[in-house]
Amino acid sequence: MQHAQWPVDRLFFGRDDAETDFSSGLLRRGFQPTHAYEAALTGRKSLVIGRKGSGKSAICAYLAEGGYPGRTALITPDDAAGDVIRRFELQGLTADTAKSLIWRYIFAVHAARYVTDHARLVHGGLRTPAPVRALRNFLDANDEAGDAKLTERLRRGARRLQSASLSLKAFGVEAAASAEGAAREDFSEGTRAARQLDTLEAGVRAAFAALDCAGTHEPLLILVDRLEQVWRLDSESHALVTGLLLAAKYATGSYQQAVRCVLFVRADIYDSLNFADGDKFRSDEVHIQWTPAALKDLALTRARISLDSPLDHEQLWGFVFPSAIRGESTPDYLARRSLARPRDAIQFLTLCRDTAELRGHSTVHESDVLEATEQFSRWKLSDLAKEYNVGFPFLRSVFALFENSGYEVRRQELEERFERIREALLESHPSYSEQLTPQAIVEALFGIGFLGVRRGDGVVHAGDSPLPVQAYENELHVHPCFRPALNCRTRRGGNTPSGPGEDADGRVSVGHTDFLRGVTTTDAAFGVSRAARLLDELRGSCERVLRQFERSALPTELQYEMSGPVHAVLGHATLLRDTVGTADTGRATLHVSSGVSLFRVLGRQIADQGFPDDPVRLRLDDEARALDRVLGGALGGGVGSGSSG
Repeated sequence: MQHAQWPVDRLFFGRDDAETDFSSGLLRRGFQPTHAYEAALTGRKSLVIGRKGSGKSAICAYLAEGGYPGRTALITPDDAAGDVIRRFELQGLTADTAKSLIWRYIFAVHAARYVTDHARLVHGGLRTPAPVRALRNFLDANDEAGDAKLTERLRRGARRLQSASLSLKAFGVEAAASAEGAAREDFSEGTRAARQLDTLEAGVRAAFAALDCAGTHEPLLILVDRLEQVWRLDSESHALVTGLLLAAKYATGSYQQAVRCVLFVRADIYDSLNFADGDKFRSDEVHIQWTPAALKDLALTRARISLDSPLDHEQLWGFVFPSAIRGESTPDYLARRSLARPRDAIQFLTLCRDTAELRGHSTVHESDVLEATEQFSRWKLSDLAKEYNVGFPFLRSVFALFENSGYEVRRQELEERFERIREALLESHPSYSEQLTPQAIVEALFGIGFLGVRRGDGVVHAGDSPLPVQAYENELHVHPCFRPALNCRTRRGGNTPSGPGEDADGRVSVGHTDFLRGVTTTDAAFGVSRAARLLDELRGSCERVLRQFERSALPTELQYEMSGPVHAVLGHATLLRDTVGTADTGRATLHVSSGVSLFRVLGRQIADQGFPDDPVRLRLDDEARALDRVLGGALGGGVGSGSSG
């Protein structure tokens, strides 16, 4: 066979993101079924977990666009939707529980719209059962019958749940005339909202039961993806995701065989979650893992489609691509120099192809692959810093420690290099003092895949073993993917790197490596000093109290008088948070303690004014109790949101 049968200008491996890849047709035609896909499709698993670029969105898009034989509802929250959920709270409930209710509302509306449409389209020849008519009337009465953006639906649902103003007349329940009237009936916002939601969900279940067809067709499949778009690593985002997990599990159980939920969550987000019911999701989890053989098959499938030819592996890796690169088989060469995920494979293959075309080659040559390797390494090092920038904003400076040296680094060597920039890093990132130690840096670099560690006869990376790097493990290896970008060309490079990371007078500068310039830094609320965490919890409590004031039926003059001191505490906490360091725990503790005292004083004053059961007074008590727990060390998901107990 001649090389001209497979010209490089027709070769195409796909786009970087699943949505564009699907719209171009390549993902639809060349989708690679995996264990995670099969588990989600069949209902064995409902929680698909994977690193960025591992194919979560590809599975989601394929299921949503015809890969699932039943009806699907796709939910992809954006910044605006995430802001609504983060700001949603209910007095008397923890943040996790409150946010689970707004998610349950969204799921219930999707289920209601589905069952009423199903009754009309499939059971239209029969008399519509009364529960289905009631559900249709509910949707009409609450403006949920038409199409609406997720943000609009969330805002509407949040407002009605907080004010107990859902119209439930369709189910024979009179809605509260006003929030004031509802408050007299029941003191807790959370209790009122939960009761209204229970009524709606009972109405959905009754409609499914009346049709009695859930076992004859596939259930409605609700898919939730792109949570990284709304993730901020603060306590409210933590509650947003844990609330989603709780709501999805509840919906799947509540609607039984009629509705299923599948959530697609990035691994670093899922690993950061810390909540009491976390162990109840183990059997729901499926982690996306790709082997070199599976990625090799993915490359072949996409090459076949783009070239419209029944290629086999020997032809792809012998005629279209060279069979070997510097004595190593080409598939093995590419796999070793990238992370084991489809996006990396697609980008690397595409870069090889583009390099060949730019150089006027009809097929990919060994020199094209070698040139592409350099560029790909620079891309991936920059991408790694951006991927973990929220949790580790100092990565670009730490990477510079490995420049122009050997890819094998002894722990003591790394510690000596790190000590030269530690003071500068602490000055630039005072809130991250707990992470800026030699052991913490090694653990972080291993966890994100940058470093491997020698164990026995081989080098192990984070994806190869469930065990983290151990303190006694001494031999560290930079992943081959990142070596060209750092100029780690030999096993042992000798002296500590100089050049881009070192000024003329010998002082080490922070973050001047060219390939990582332009990476922005953002603050994070987890993995930072205790002082910063305390202040973040206080700020969250103040913001929740102020939002409760906005919904309050208290006299305007009293609202203004009571909310003023809370604004002052919030402003002071924000100023202090911007400059806090590890040595400021005492100042932060004192400020949080003052906030607790203020909340209790304001609560007593509101009660003395004749409003002992007002939601604002109850919220102040809830937040004071929650902050007391924080001061005692109980930092975790949703702690600062208060509870009724």
